[in-house]
Amino acid sequence: MTAQPLKLGFIGLGIMGAPMAGHLVAAGHTLFIHTRSKVPDAIAGTSASSCTSAGEVAEKADIVFLMLPDTPDVEAVLFGDGGVASGLGKGKVVVDMSSISPIATKTFAQKINELGADYLDAPVSGGQVGAQNATLSIMVGGPDAVFERVKPLFELMGKNITLVGGNGDGQTAKVANQIIVALNIEAVGEALLFAARAGADPARVRQALMGGFASSKILEVHGERMIKRTFAPGFRIELHQKDLNLALSSARALGVSLPNTATAQELFNSCAAHDGKAWDHSAMVRALEKLANFEIGQTPP
Repeated sequence: MTAQPLKLGFIGLGIMGAPMAGHLVAAGHTLFIHTRSKVPDAIAGTSASSCTSAGEVAEKADIVFLMLPDTPDVEAVLFGDGGVASGLGKGKVVVDMSSISPIATKTFAQKINELGADYLDAPVSGGQVGAQNATLSIMVGGPDAVFERVKPLFELMGKNITLVGGNGDGQTAKVANQIIVALNIEAVGEALLFAARAGADPARVRQALMGGFASSKILEVHGERMIKRTFAPGFRIELHQKDLNLALSSARALGVSLPNTATAQELFNSCAAHDGKAWDHSAMVRALEKLANFEIGQTPP
């Protein structure tokens, strides 16, 4: 129980949002919620109060958190009919923890500021496991004073919390994160596929690599998924596709070439074409396996 319970709002109770909201209510805060689908059982069984609209959440809460799939979803929840903007006033804070366009984020922040409210973009990394265990990395963009006000709440949901810069910079950091994650998944997939096709035990190869310079969280977690063929989503391919679209469109606007990011996106596109949009993003390896006509775990011919 926190010493000073706050009136908080949370909009978007998916596989990430539900456990994140759960940590806030478990800490003793008053929570007002709104979601397009059924309220998850883990939240329905708490003291959280359901609201009929995003605007009602904003009216009742002092700080409103969003955890939504994409840029158009955030825009609709903020500025659509009955949206968050309709319930805001001076001194309130909107915290968008979705992963969306850095450029759009700057526009959203300006509009919210014009209503007298403050805005933080605070996308996260760590997936469903990080959300459940409150170990997310949180990359924040916005004013220092607003960040300090919200930081104790971030600490209920994550461990590595960084104020990157002004509005939009948190989203830029998240896009950079997703580039690194995608390229690491591709590298691990290639390495384990190569090892398996060469006749080595991919599980033992992974174990050996975990002790050297090639060690990474991706090799640890997603390398194991590739070997055990456990592709139920922690983070869906379609969401990573969305993030890489943000990377590639932003890079185009900036005049920057991201050739390997484009390759990773094409591998995700191949998975999606094989009905894999809802696979975990570690299943990118399946596209590599199609190219090789060989799966990790098979016996080499």
